[in-house]
Amino acid sequence: MNTGADDISQKVLWPHRPFPYFRVIILGCGEINVHFNQCAFQSMYISINVQIFRDSKAMTIRQKRGNIFMRRLALVFAVITLTACQQSPSPDASDIDSGKPFDVIFAGGSIVDGLGNPAFPGDVGIKGDRIVAISSDGLNSDDADVTVDVSGLVVSPGFIDNHAHIQTTIHEHPLAENFTRQGITTLIASLHSGDQPWPLDEYASSLKIAPNVGFFAGHTWTRMQVLGMENRAPDHDELQAMRDLVEESMKQGALGLSTGLLYVPANYAETEEVIELAKIASQYGGLYVTHMRNEATGLLDSVNETIRIATEANIPAHINHHKAVGVKQWGWSTQTLAMIDDAREAGIDITHDLYPYTASSTRSAVLFPQWALAGGADEFAERIADPEQQQMIREEMREIIMNDRTGSDLSRIQFRVLYSDESYNGKRLSDLAADRGLPNDIDTGIDLIIELQLVGGFSVIFHAMNEEDVIRIMQHPLAMIETDGDPVSYGDGFPHPRSYGAFPRVLARYVRELGVLTLEEAVRKMTSMPADQYNQKQRGRIVAGAFADLVIFDADTIQDEATYVDPHRYPTGIHHVMINGSFVIRAGALTGERPGMWIKGPARPERVTIN
Repeated sequence: MNTGADDISQKVLWPHRPFPYFRVIILGCGEINVHFNQCAFQSMYISINVQIFRDSKAMTIRQKRGNIFMRRLALVFAVITLTACQQSPSPDASDIDSGKPFDVIFAGGSIVDGLGNPAFPGDVGIKGDRIVAISSDGLNSDDADVTVDVSGLVVSPGFIDNHAHIQTTIHEHPLAENFTRQGITTLIASLHSGDQPWPLDEYASSLKIAPNVGFFAGHTWTRMQVLGMENRAPDHDELQAMRDLVEESMKQGALGLSTGLLYVPANYAETEEVIELAKIASQYGGLYVTHMRNEATGLLDSVNETIRIATEANIPAHINHHKAVGVKQWGWSTQTLAMIDDAREAGIDITHDLYPYTASSTRSAVLFPQWALAGGADEFAERIADPEQQQMIREEMREIIMNDRTGSDLSRIQFRVLYSDESYNGKRLSDLAADRGLPNDIDTGIDLIIELQLVGGFSVIFHAMNEEDVIRIMQHPLAMIETDGDPVSYGDGFPHPRSYGAFPRVLARYVRELGVLTLEEAVRKMTSMPADQYNQKQRGRIVAGAFADLVIFDADTIQDEATYVDPHRYPTGIHHVMINGSFVIRAGALTGERPGMWIKGPARPERVTIN
């Protein structure tokens, strides 16, 4: 029986391509686990874990010497492995131009072009970073370095994620595996809260990553540079300083201005402040993208605010993760969609997206009145210590939890990461209450949430949405798809399952199982529609001359596997993912290639009004 293990981790710099995890068993000694886990064009790190299992009853001198032997063997094994692997041929046909018309042909697939046209059988030919031929009659395999048989599979444009939390961390996850394994080839960092890369152009141009990526000027970051966490309007000079920051971001390649008006300190901004900043983004051909101020009891007002900003700033607007949160708001999507349609009829350019789940995820701060958090953690603690202010906070928390979030049932509040006690990651607030012998009710919830916020708070999943609203929004002709996901390392933390499965879930549940979208409709919402948002007319479609961003999947088996209780699960049914003509997933395996490009603004060059 394995009752213990010594773990040694050695890192070796290897100037070659990545290979997958594998294992060597040495009978009577132990086990070497080799995981190639950090890849680059010229180099990669290999993590070698040696595990020596031993009986807990005794560990002899010979066994101890065996441990030393295994450590040394690990390094010897690494050298042998590296020598062998350096002699391996490159798996990418496009590395050396053979002079043939095609580097790669995908043969025999069902082509879904991303433009909404019916699927058709055919071949797709790739040369360099471009699609150069599409043929229903077939292409000659002798004309290609590599021909990949994709019979029975769908050949689709790569998916474009309208909103992912990657703005300052994508360099730490350059392969973006939890995104690319969903078939995502482009990530848009329409940041709602937190920091913005600065200088934006220096950060973006330094990236060597797998997916394409685009960035926005962040209102939260801009406001914090000038006002910090203060709960007040800027004066004339401060507003001008904020305008200057947005203008510089736009000049550096931002796609527009994005806001997270639910969150502190952006929540302190009046609509007029946002309009003034959006006017700057508009002059440079930008979009206005928003996490609205309130997606629950204030949902209708928030949609109206978005329409007002678009109108007065003369800027196209886009609502991220459109939803109706809270039981009392279920069904309100009928009204919000009508508001969007009316605005379009009036000549306002407004669109929206969603993620295909009935649970949202954010931070515990949203459970508090925003004024209570002004000034940061120390000032919050002072307010809680004041009996009169604490009572006011509790009363407003009751309204927020009961009407804007989950109601009195604490099992609808699930910890992603409880920073003060990570043993509760993935568990519910009701579990914490039960462990303390407390009832599952709103008063217990308020007590516990305040206590936890004082020691760092938590990231949280709220089970507070209705699938009928999800379907209604998804079917709307202007709706697109996003993950609202985080770049995650496999097994690290407790992410929302959308970080691993949003795009496959649309195809599995809403196309195949429920039939609320056709395959062609779903793919268009994931590809050409978002591409057109960002002036990427050569992405999101399978046409000659377009960038070769492709995903090849089995429509009959594609499946999101991540769940709320077991989130670290990659989807299945995706065979190949190509970005700019390079395989990043090939036959289900990560290649380590980093062909991603920076998607630079302006998003709407025809609207630029300033030189």
